[in-house]
This record gives sequence, structure tokens and C-alpha cells, in this order.
Amino acid sequence: MSTPRRVVTGHTPDGVSVVLSDGPVPVSRELPDDGVLFHEIWNTEGAPAVVRAVEPDEPTQRTLAVPPPPRGTKIRINEFAPGHLDERGLQSPVHRTATIDYGIVLAGEITLVLDDSEVTLRAGDVVVQRGTDHAWANRGTETASVAFILVDGEFDEELTATLPLDRLTLGGPRD
Repeated sequence: MSTPRRVVTGHTPDGVSVVLSDGPVPVSRELPDDGVLFHEIWNTEGAPAVVRAVEPDEPTQRTLAVPPPPRGTKIRINEFAPGHLDERGLQSPVHRTATIDYGIVLAGEITLVLDDSEVTLRAGDVVVQRGTDHAWANRGTETASVAFILVDGEFDEELTATLPLDRLTLGGPRD
């Protein structure tokens, strides 16, 4: 996949809707040892998200942490190259975020690895990832592209009492 195109809309001082930018995403980051490429599309801070005529700063350069900001959202496209599995057959470490993540497979296939099971997702499939310990593995022969939309969340008290939170991801470039 080439660098995704991002079109951002906004408003003129008179309230007319316009295209503010149209071009490749401004932030792409590669983890070559893991065979993963991250294309940061957009993120919001707080809820409700503040809609301005023009953003004062490029939102993807605010933070490259995995979870979105508190009460915020994040969208990115991850590319998982084949042939980068560790001795456990995983491409990413097992991790957990206090988020609701929507993963939409755009191309290829990717395996979601949970504590007690695995599921292989193919182009067009959607996973709703709800704060579980998980890892990813491209066990196919072509690059898997997945769009992830992350929504900040929090574990309720009853669930928190049952979770090993040692894998909770608070920052870094993983999804």
C-alpha cells in the first residue's frame, strides 16, 4: 500500500465549507523489526470533539501514543508485512488498551490472537476490540492493511477487579 491520501475539510471565516488539505498523511512511522507501518490519519482530544474552522496544529503530531487522548479518538492505518513472527507466532506483543477499537481489514488477512482463541480476519471484515489482551499476526503471504479507529474508554470496576493490567498500554506506537 502506498501512503494513504487524506482529505481534510474545514470552513472559511465566512462559514463556507472547503477542503483545507488534500495529500498524503503527514505522519507515517515504521517498526522494521516488527514489519509494521503506521499511518496516522487524525485524532481528537476530549468529548465532544471541538470542531473549529481550521485546526491550529496538525493533530497527528500531537502524540504518537497508542491510545487516543483522554475522551478522544484516533484513526490510523497499520500495515503488517508477512514474515515477521516471533517464536510464539506473533507479530505484536500481547497488549491491552482501555479503548473500544474498530478494526477494518482493507487488504490481506490478519490473525487476532486472544487469551483463549484466534480468529483470522480478511478484507472487508470488521473486529470490535473491547479492551481485551490481544496480539496480531500476519501469517499470510501478502501485506495486511487494517484501519483502526480507537475511542478512549475506561474499564468498569467489576471488570477491572478481574483483569491483569500488567499489559495495559498507555503509550508507544502499537494499536
